[in-house]
Amino acid sequence: MDRSGRVRPFLRRRLIAVCTATVLAVPGLAALSSAARAADADLARNGGFESGLDSWTCTAGSTVNSPVRSGGSALKATPAGNDYAQCSQTVTVKPDSQYTLSGYVRGSYVYLGASGTGTTDVSTWTQSATDWQQLTTTFRTGASTTRVTIYTHGWYGTGTYYADDLSLVGPGVDAGQPPAAPTGLAVGTVTSSSVALSWSGVAGATGYAVYRDGVKVQTATGTSATVSGLSASTAYSFQVAATNDAGESAKSATVTATTSAGSGGGSSDLPAHALVGYLHASFANGAGYTRIADVPGSWDVIDLAFGEPTSTTSGDIRFTRCPVTECPTVESDADFKAAIKAKQAAGKKVLISIGGQNGQVQLTTTAARDTFVSSVSKIIDTYGLDGLDIDFEGHSLSLDASDTNFKSPTTPVIVNLISALKTLKAKYGSKFVLSMAPETFFVQLGYQYYGTGKWGGQDPRAGAYLPVIYALRDDLTLLHVQDYNSGSIMGLDNQYHSMGGADFHIAMTDMLLTGFPVAGDANNVFPPLRPDQIAIGMPASTNAGNGYVPPTEVNKALDCLTKKTNCGSYATHGTWPGLRGLMTWSINWDRYGSWEFQKNFDGYFG
Repeated sequence: MDRSGRVRPFLRRRLIAVCTATVLAVPGLAALSSAARAADADLARNGGFESGLDSWTCTAGSTVNSPVRSGGSALKATPAGNDYAQCSQTVTVKPDSQYTLSGYVRGSYVYLGASGTGTTDVSTWTQSATDWQQLTTTFRTGASTTRVTIYTHGWYGTGTYYADDLSLVGPGVDAGQPPAAPTGLAVGTVTSSSVALSWSGVAGATGYAVYRDGVKVQTATGTSATVSGLSASTAYSFQVAATNDAGESAKSATVTATTSAGSGGGSSDLPAHALVGYLHASFANGAGYTRIADVPGSWDVIDLAFGEPTSTTSGDIRFTRCPVTECPTVESDADFKAAIKAKQAAGKKVLISIGGQNGQVQLTTTAARDTFVSSVSKIIDTYGLDGLDIDFEGHSLSLDASDTNFKSPTTPVIVNLISALKTLKAKYGSKFVLSMAPETFFVQLGYQYYGTGKWGGQDPRAGAYLPVIYALRDDLTLLHVQDYNSGSIMGLDNQYHSMGGADFHIAMTDMLLTGFPVAGDANNVFPPLRPDQIAIGMPASTNAGNGYVPPTEVNKALDCLTKKTNCGSYATHGTWPGLRGLMTWSINWDRYGSWEFQKNFDGYFG
């Protein structure tokens, strides 16, 4: 949060990977003789991407209608972090047979290859293709090889690449027909985070694909599956398709299920939809000072900004109220405390927010951790507050190079913060309100980058809030990521989203409610949070920060996330009527703007 209201630059260092590539020269790249290979066929399915990504498995990618080499679609994929954006498909082939793999690509460092050949796996690549360029290679299958994986990918730290008209030409194999669609799909046990499914077996099927809200989420070899990682109190739809070597069947009939309400997460007496705002309590800026007694009753959570450390690594947090020389209308300590009690009597929550733009906090030692706990406790007790908001920004949190798993962090500043927050939560009990206000750099950017990365060179702060959120997920009352002062962030659609409209808030919030693989690792997924734990962070006005959107765009975002209407081009992975609400920087700036943000919230939620 910026005290001055000035826009702060979004800091990001992209991974730069330097690699030495050895090119395997493969003879015989000439076109095959039609007379000698009359029985050959193109075995690649959807090689022109005219049916989207059907038949392809991509770590990152989408189809576009420009540029294309032929037809109406082509593949677009962007390497990010430790992922070089591979798209692949497994093809049934004949043993001991010759095949030619070919395709057209655009971009820098684009690869085309085949693995699992049973002989020598092959690949070919181009260092630079400013226009469509054909890549071709050949291989012979092994004596017992019946399946080969073909792929295309880019390279670490390079830009977007495109691919079109991929083909694998060689002796065909009669794979038969895809199986029939499954029947009897039924919902079993439903929890706050999972739904059990079962269906009738299909003759000739070798496996099944499970779809959630139209998106394939997992596969199964038997006739049951449990879809996990779901959000509480959320409606989902499910379908199942049967698969074999010939392809995938039509999808089954749709069944729906609504997950049960979750538990935990701190205070249970917040309203169903809450309005959260920061109150400039220790300083004044262009918005002017607002007395806590003058904050309208619409504000359900008031975060007092800010408690700051005596030094970056001391852990000693002090809350100094704005002096009269800076804030002529500031109330006395007695009136300030009385106003807090009055707000609490009206059902409101008043928290101390630690950090902000100037309050860098690094708990590098256990001594600093313990000082943090005791000094924060003193502030809470002195003013009779309901809880704590963590607004660590700048260089407060970063990851050691060896710290690569958000589920088991080892970096001292991360481990000590988690320990301190758990101690405070245990001390004050279940009604203690714990909230966090990280920037997108520290949360959603973790979809692409985590810490310094596998190869080094990334900003060690990338995704650094993820281990803290994960460790406190059962104690966390509210997470309101700052969807402002942010650069473009990649969403779950593998497209970059920028501030300025509903789309950014929809994409960023969908990531929190759906979960996402960290640094592109499908085996290391940050699980979704409950919708009642999420409030969307927005600036109250153009003065408050970069990323302001007018009320119409605020309402579009809420419509999409809670009703699945007005969604625009981004397809969410669920519908969350239990979304907790909105957070803004700040109450002071909203007052300066004639309470536009508050009035719109009141009008929307009633």
